[in-house]
Amino acid sequence: MRGFRALPVCATVLVAAGLVLTLRGQTAGDWRLQILEHVGLPAIDEGMIADESHTPSSPETLRRAALLEALLQDRAGASGGHYRPGRVIVKFRDEAAMPDRRAAVRAASDTGEIAVRPSYADFDIVRIDPAEDAEEAASVLRQRPEVQYAQAAYRVHALFVPNDPVYAQQWNLPMINMEKAWDIQPQAGSAITVAVIDTGMAYENATITPTLQSFRSRNGTVYPALGPVVIPYSAAPQLVSATGSSRIVAPYDFVNERATPLDFDGHGTHVSGTIGQLTNDGIGTAGVAFNVKLMPVKVLASEWDLLFAGFTNISNVGGSDDDVARGLRYAADNGAKVINMSLGSSGPANCATNPNQNDCSPVIEAALRYAVGKGCFITIAGGNEFEDNVPPFGVNPTSVLAEIASRIPGVVSVAAVDRGKNHAYYSSTGSYIELSAPGGSERGFGSAGFVRQQTFDSNLTDTFLLSPSEFHAPRFDVFGNIGYIGTSMAAPHVAGVAAMLMQQGVTDPAAIEDLLEKTAIDLGAAGRDDTFGFGLVDARNALRGLGLAK
Repeated sequence: MRGFRALPVCATVLVAAGLVLTLRGQTAGDWRLQILEHVGLPAIDEGMIADESHTPSSPETLRRAALLEALLQDRAGASGGHYRPGRVIVKFRDEAAMPDRRAAVRAASDTGEIAVRPSYADFDIVRIDPAEDAEEAASVLRQRPEVQYAQAAYRVHALFVPNDPVYAQQWNLPMINMEKAWDIQPQAGSAITVAVIDTGMAYENATITPTLQSFRSRNGTVYPALGPVVIPYSAAPQLVSATGSSRIVAPYDFVNERATPLDFDGHGTHVSGTIGQLTNDGIGTAGVAFNVKLMPVKVLASEWDLLFAGFTNISNVGGSDDDVARGLRYAADNGAKVINMSLGSSGPANCATNPNQNDCSPVIEAALRYAVGKGCFITIAGGNEFEDNVPPFGVNPTSVLAEIASRIPGVVSVAAVDRGKNHAYYSSTGSYIELSAPGGSERGFGSAGFVRQQTFDSNLTDTFLLSPSEFHAPRFDVFGNIGYIGTSMAAPHVAGVAAMLMQQGVTDPAAIEDLLEKTAIDLGAAGRDDTFGFGLVDARNALRGLGLAK
């Protein structure tokens, strides 16, 4: 579901349509994007911290620095714990003579030696080579009769709180207990690929050179032709690291039928940030599963997709059921293990009671079942239509895709809560709602109630909202920490937590859904209800449900 977006220049909140619409049938010679050069400048992000210059060091200084780094760097042991290399904590039996203690140490490590006992300790520190396996050395020592206990020097640390400066405004991540979840799993989904089926993603630099014709806007206003223009495009710095786009896997654009799913809206980039924004790097915002690989799959066309392709009417944005179905199958066939769909389609009210009718998207249902059968866990936005037709005056329209989700184990529909853990005023309700997550709201909270991630500065991209006399070509190389609200923002929170569960070895999509629902925080009426489903997703509870401590 395309979320609402806060415009930085005024108090207006734009309500996006949220419909999955077809682009076929419009008049254009070839509706695909014509010219795209994969050359461009890096993004402009005023929040970025400039690199400091460094004086070259001598070889000896570099050697000592490398040794110090090796000593201080945590080591991941076979047990799953992280320990300080170069030492083993040993409690010798009181009756063990010093020669016997040294013999025990030598049995565990050729380089081992007993250090001077530190203050306030009733144990000893055995120094070993930092390259040695401290857990293995401790295991050998425990077998010796001279030893009461032995262990690696496991790390104990404060609760992980990212140093990203905008994290203080990301109320949504502490709400789902991410800090404790990160403490359990610092790698945050590093082995998992998450597909984002959306408007694309800002993941590479490019130069776009279209010819912009005169066009008619949604409200019927006619805008002038600009002719040939040169448009800068850049990767979002907090999605793609400075070292390149190695975390981007198998991108594809089903709107333009090409392998370059660039985002010309900002929605897909924002959603991707909630799932996997680079985190704890001292810049911008944080993301849920910040080490995942990302697969951008574009199935939704924005206004600029149409204009770049030569269309003269931009009222019909979105995608269609066949695009979404193909995107699902593509993601499943190309290595995705979690799929996020922050999109939806409002259909007949009786889809929930008669889901087998042909207008309830059997093609997408078949694709969802295919993807789950390939081992993919899928999240779908629950819908933003609550106030579209509120009872008792009418019936809330069924969010077709969310309704399908409720019938497939391993696919979940996600409703939105605001900063106060209340039902977000726009979030659809119904028997098909399964989980809740932060979606944000400006009502009662103002701008502090938005979900913030790095995406395009809409003042520079959405120039089709200006008057015809002010209209000019957009630029897609300036980013900010922009606030959106919607169930689109809620779904990727669940996708990120699911990626962390997969990282722990839970590979069955149905098992992930079951675990998320059983560990959710109950909201509203006791038990499952039509507003919050099984409750608010809780990352720490879900990971602890696997028996993981902390």
